[in-house]
Amino acid sequence: MNTLLASLFADDAARLIAAACFIATVALYFASKSLYARFRSPWLTPLVAVPVVLGVIVLALHIPYPVYFADTRWLMWLLGPATVAFAVPIYEYRALIKRHWISLTVGVTVGIVVAVGGSLALAKLLHLAPDLQRSLMTRSISTPFALAVSDKIHAPRDLTALFVIATGVCGMLFGELVLACVPLRTRLARGALFGAAAHGVGTAKARELGSEEGVVASLTMMIAGVAMVLLAPALGFLPI
Repeated sequence: MNTLLASLFADDAARLIAAACFIATVALYFASKSLYARFRSPWLTPLVAVPVVLGVIVLALHIPYPVYFADTRWLMWLLGPATVAFAVPIYEYRALIKRHWISLTVGVTVGIVVAVGGSLALAKLLHLAPDLQRSLMTRSISTPFALAVSDKIHAPRDLTALFVIATGVCGMLFGELVLACVPLRTRLARGALFGAAAHGVGTAKARELGSEEGVVASLTMMIAGVAMVLLAPALGFLPI
């Protein structure tokens, strides 16, 4: 009887902790977003600040990952509608796509080749495990597309999400430094750089540079994501 009561109490405590983790995640997101809008420090962006704070909380309180993920998994579910919503800006800016289709095609093609080829070359150089190599191939496209590709090439979803986030953060932090070293003067080229290399996070950074940069970055990110999903079966045949 005591064992049963202890088990029930533990289950109730786990559910309460899971609910608290969900509330904390959402609250920290809005707090970080508000702080970033006020101070514009890259270290205050939700993608950087929120995981760091949550990691400290989870480690300090010894909260198991399955308990944290029990309720926050619904946030991952929102990636599905977000993927469908990507079709809206593509339709709205179809005129821009028609006008610059050659530049967008070349940019997306080069971005995919460099991202996949560079990731595989680095993975081979470091003698990484096959799972790591497959996850690295998807690092330069937005999370919803990357997870779809990872399922097709049998890459671990957790590792894929980690590499995608890390790539986006690095692109956001060092993108302007790259622009300072590479003389890209047109807004189209500057936006495509962020969209192809740093997906959603890079797109947000491109919007800070200008509206046209943001639009081009969004289009490049979405077209690259769709292209990678279509190419996923072929990626599975790459030597790993």
